[in-house]
Amino acid sequence: MRDWFKSGTPWIWVTAGAVALSVLAVVGVLALTALRGLGHFWPKPVVQTSFQERDGSRSRLVGELREQETVAVRRLREAGFEIPGDEPFVERALFKMGNRDLTGVDFRWFPLPLLGEFSYPPDLVTVERHEWGNFYGQLVAVKEGGQVVARGEQAWPALVERTRRARALFDRIHRIERRDIGRINFQIEQLRLQARRLELAGTHSVEAKARLDAERTRLNGEFAALQSQIQTLRDEIARDSMVAAVMDGREVEVPLAKVADVYRPNAMSLPQKAWHYARKFVEFVADDPREANTEGGIFPAIFGTVMMVLLMSVIVTPLGIMTAIYMREYAKQGPLIRVIRISVNNLAGVPSIVYGVFGLGFFVYVLGGNIDRLFYAEALPAPTFGSPGLLWASLTLAILTLPVVIVATEEGLARVPRSVREGSLALGATKAETLWRTVLPMASPAMMTGLILAVARAAGEVAPLMLVGVVKLAPALPLDSFFPYLHLERKFMHLGFHIYDVGFQSPNVEAARPLVYATALLLVVVIMVLNVAAIRLRNNLRERYRGLDNV
Repeated sequence: MRDWFKSGTPWIWVTAGAVALSVLAVVGVLALTALRGLGHFWPKPVVQTSFQERDGSRSRLVGELREQETVAVRRLREAGFEIPGDEPFVERALFKMGNRDLTGVDFRWFPLPLLGEFSYPPDLVTVERHEWGNFYGQLVAVKEGGQVVARGEQAWPALVERTRRARALFDRIHRIERRDIGRINFQIEQLRLQARRLELAGTHSVEAKARLDAERTRLNGEFAALQSQIQTLRDEIARDSMVAAVMDGREVEVPLAKVADVYRPNAMSLPQKAWHYARKFVEFVADDPREANTEGGIFPAIFGTVMMVLLMSVIVTPLGIMTAIYMREYAKQGPLIRVIRISVNNLAGVPSIVYGVFGLGFFVYVLGGNIDRLFYAEALPAPTFGSPGLLWASLTLAILTLPVVIVATEEGLARVPRSVREGSLALGATKAETLWRTVLPMASPAMMTGLILAVARAAGEVAPLMLVGVVKLAPALPLDSFFPYLHLERKFMHLGFHIYDVGFQSPNVEAARPLVYATALLLVVVIMVLNVAAIRLRNNLRERYRGLDNV
């Protein structure tokens, strides 16, 4: 037994077991996240039952059954519920009742002993609205201009057709506001800045003022025409509405201008549910958020995350590689270099929020403020670069991940055989040519490893970004069709901060919980895609220069 322990075999098995447990833990977390997140897009059946009120009367209850849990009867009786029987524990169910504008609540717990028999009528309708969340009820009629145009069995086909038409009009209005009116607002702002620039330079002549006023008048005319067009579309979309009976028996009229989607989950076949699932997943990935980020899509957060990581990679890679090259190839190895290496290693352990404070104080206030005074004086006192934005967030994360790139690159340079350098120098190459044509290509896989580690850490960071550029909802993407196209000064959305905001700052926690899982899974997928792209590039470089390792 002693010889067996001395051989190291037990420690091999312990290590293998620890690795297996780690892999199982990661797989378990991903599986739970995927199950909770991806299941959110499947159309959930709408339940109809009855509930015994505290005064003994029974009320109709309609909604989605979300989850169940066991709770002590004593707690329910203290809350005023009359639970029959002597059981110490009973089940209670969480219902999403929707109709928050009517009832004041979206989710509510109900003890199962006080509920009646469950049924799933096929005529129950789920309405997703742009505001106030879901609406549940039984379709009664469809109206146009206040007049009923369909009732009974004819109401559902008419509702589907008019909802599609209303959604197309809504998307058209959104495109005009974001594209055309956004372009005019941008040009008007540029005219204002140009006038202010001429005023500061003392060259604001009568001719220049007349030219700017004429251009502003033309843009205001275009703006008025677009506003008139939007109002026409809004009047057209406002003509249709639906009438539905809610669970307390009231008939409520819902304008289709506020409806994002409508479907009958209890009447759907399996292919229809699969199509609905695919459509909702695409909307989640491609649309903008709504309802305080608890509904809709997360495309701006995906775009902001990828843009920030790419910009950070462009900044940190050359800085880290040049620093490692100097420290390994050119600097005289001595106490100073050893102290620098120790400092670099210690920087990797500094809390990320410290980098955020540094980025806010130095990049935003010092660099950004001076840039505004030197190049954007016409916009002051409104800041341009003197405010948190994409550039400062990318620079902050570049400083945060710089030690990782430096250490990985230095290790790669150290693994290049000395004989390769000597052979290149013996053939007449200079030190710079040897470094550029021989050493760096062989060390490139290690450089890519450092970049992979930097991307993995930067994509998941949230704390420093809250100080240097990330916001709850960004009005515009950092990349658009307006010069200079890439707007580094703009604030942006980020998947990590979106998870924090939806999970901990949402006014409707129960509704936001599935989106937390779905967004977390998507963040993992984005990180994996970025890492896989870098790993494939590293493997290609490694295969290309494999033969030089044996020189």
